[in-house]
Amino acid sequence: MDIALGLTDKFIAEVRGHSIRGVQNRLTHLCETLDIIQQDDAPGPQSYNSRARHQSGRAARSPTRSSASNRTSSRPGSRPAKHDILRRSEDRLAQAKERDMTQSLLNADTLLPTDAGEAALVGRVWLPGVEGPAVVRLEGDRLIDITASFPTISALCDSPQPAEAARQAPGEPVGTLADVLSNTGPDGALGEGPHLLAPVDLQAIKAAGVTFAASMLERVIEERARGAAEAAQSFRAEIDALIGNDLRALKPGSEQAEALKAMLVERGAWSQYLEVGIGPDAEIFTKSQPMSAIGAGAAAGLHPKSAWNNPEPEVVLAVSSFGAIVGATLGNDVNLRDVEGRSALLLGKAKDNNASCAIGPFLRLFDGGFSLDDVRSMEIALHIEGEDGFELTGSSSMGEISRDPEDLVGQMIGPQHQYPDGAVLFLGTMFAPVKDRKSEGGGFTHDYGDVVTVSTPKLGRLVNVMRASSDCPAWTFGAGALMRNLAGRGVLG
Repeated sequence: MDIALGLTDKFIAEVRGHSIRGVQNRLTHLCETLDIIQQDDAPGPQSYNSRARHQSGRAARSPTRSSASNRTSSRPGSRPAKHDILRRSEDRLAQAKERDMTQSLLNADTLLPTDAGEAALVGRVWLPGVEGPAVVRLEGDRLIDITASFPTISALCDSPQPAEAARQAPGEPVGTLADVLSNTGPDGALGEGPHLLAPVDLQAIKAAGVTFAASMLERVIEERARGAAEAAQSFRAEIDALIGNDLRALKPGSEQAEALKAMLVERGAWSQYLEVGIGPDAEIFTKSQPMSAIGAGAAAGLHPKSAWNNPEPEVVLAVSSFGAIVGATLGNDVNLRDVEGRSALLLGKAKDNNASCAIGPFLRLFDGGFSLDDVRSMEIALHIEGEDGFELTGSSSMGEISRDPEDLVGQMIGPQHQYPDGAVLFLGTMFAPVKDRKSEGGGFTHDYGDVVTVSTPKLGRLVNVMRASSDCPAWTFGAGALMRNLAGRGVLG
């Protein structure tokens, strides 16, 4: 607190009843503890004198948590000013709070599906001993390394019966799930043991947009009515006259959809989003790159230039290179609304940034007890908890989706487009947060430190903490690194 107030060494000594030398020694120890001091720079009697804080040294911090390179003294070889010490301390406290919040949610009792004992769950963990990932299956409370049989999740998904293949593959224990989760944090491993990764690797990461026409049309109605209830009722009556009173029954590309399009064009309400929402062609875009997804517990990234953004809780399908849908998991399709809103041509910048694609916690493979029909009836829940005490809950019902998941997969992969290593496909969401956070009418946007939880009973819970993408661990282990690592371990056939 004395440092935060910018008090001089002499004043601190007088108030606290210490000698000036004692105060200086304590500050030296604090600097060394925070690792922001040159170890070979021996402290001298004048090291901390005349360090009273001036207003010019209290420049407002960026909302982005500073990287280590930005938290050092501005004068090469010099000791840091007190505000540098305070800032480093604040950052470490914030990181500790992130770890505590995510760790409280990363436990086997709440992370796994409610019927985990019957589920075929596979994933990936980082093994520090081999400096690379392992494909694992969950067996009771243990994770079993099956990399010798299936070096990648992609290879497992291409097997004739992935769930049975995963269950029957020989393997070696990695450790308990509880131990792996306790070592998983926003920056990766918290200790020396294995930590959890995203349950996908070489697959292309694709996403479908505007897949819930009913909620999309309601937003169009509200926008056109501009808050006037009678105008909204009149506009809705016109739509009902064309397609009936159940917007969920509207089939994209149908004659009814074409008639609705003609009416909306006449009313000046047509847009490119409505085109992919009710037109014949789905929006399928590249969300992120193979090997770039983050898993449960990791820090998720927001581009630091974005001031209006939101999570998108979604089901993610795993698709083999042959086009077979073999399983499902959860995803957060982090979205920058202000960037995409400027131009649809900025979709790549709005969607694909460092750590902006979260998938996990495990991939649940289809078997006799779990199928695409279960996906079709899922309710996806979202919970956001901020460091400021803000909370937001929401949900997305797969029963409201306008395009069947099989149709979306068929538009992604087939004679028109192949994926030799398979693909995963985000199915879209009907969730659009509108709860005010900072000011009345200001709507929702993330703060750094928000903990986002996406969950559904049959897939478990995906938990991530939000940061600036530039402050998330850099993505450095790609497909090439994976192949070299697996080759060095002798597990490639």
